[in-house]
Amino acid sequence: MRFILRRLGFYLIAAWASLTLNFLLPRMMPGDPASVIFARAQGRMRPEAIEAMKQAYGLSDDPLPVQYWNYVKSVFSGNLGTSFVYFPAPVTDVIKTGLAWTLLLGLTAVILSFVIGCVLGIVGAWKRGGMVDSVLPPLLIFVGSFPYFWLAAVALFFLGFKWDVFPLRHAYAEGLSPAWDWEFIRSVGSHLILPAATIIVVSIGGWVLGMRNTMIGVLAEDYVTMAEAKGLSQRRVMFAYAARNALLPNITAFGMALGFVLSGALITEVVFSYPGLGYQLLNAVRGLDYPLMQGLFLMITLAVLTANFLVDILYVRMDPRVRSR
Repeated sequence: MRFILRRLGFYLIAAWASLTLNFLLPRMMPGDPASVIFARAQGRMRPEAIEAMKQAYGLSDDPLPVQYWNYVKSVFSGNLGTSFVYFPAPVTDVIKTGLAWTLLLGLTAVILSFVIGCVLGIVGAWKRGGMVDSVLPPLLIFVGSFPYFWLAAVALFFLGFKWDVFPLRHAYAEGLSPAWDWEFIRSVGSHLILPAATIIVVSIGGWVLGMRNTMIGVLAEDYVTMAEAKGLSQRRVMFAYAARNALLPNITAFGMALGFVLSGALITEVVFSYPGLGYQLLNAVRGLDYPLMQGLFLMITLAVLTANFLVDILYVRMDPRVRSR
């Protein structure tokens, strides 16, 4: 419990630091972000609305501590301002729209690549010198070394454009409205396969190699030898004794990967025009949409911190040695 409380305190401090940095970044940039934002708003918003937004974001002539306090209050009240790229939609509504698609794509790809990669690494280490151990790791690392955008573009050209196996763009077919029916779900699934597969192919090699190397070290431990001497089944020794301990370093990496789900699919979303947060972030940067950029940066940072805190809790469950710290 003390370990969890210490980690929670650390993550709360990190969250406060990220909030403060998110407040300071636009004010540290060359030029005047406030002038850019409100110049774009002229003619599109009423003067009182512009003044209210200035107060909400602290983009006023008030002293910096007052601006910071107003910004913190607006964040905790759920008011992240109004997006200019998607005007007049609030930033929170824009983020909600892209969040579901990013989570669907990112979680599907990360979880599948982690599970498949770890299983292949376990089997490869257990049967060293076999087909899985000799062929798959170097092949997957070779494929993963290709530039990410190039691999996605090649897959889109051949499997989408030339051979018409998968859809070319977006998250579902044009003309459909989101609904819990078979036609919409089937369309979402067919649009998800190609972008998710490109992420899996690029990232799975690292999981295989990391799990294999850790597993080889664990197999030399005394408790694995003792388990084999007791006559336990090969499956139980491999998964309950060796793999469980070898999995711990990969869990840390998995937590980081989960945290970066919100931003890690940026290139894939751009190539496939997938309407997720990465695609929204690109549009926000292009359109100098500072409120949306701040909202996305803050969400990505908090997602990373939350994912790592959940991994710490999982560590306590899987490794009893951590509980005594």
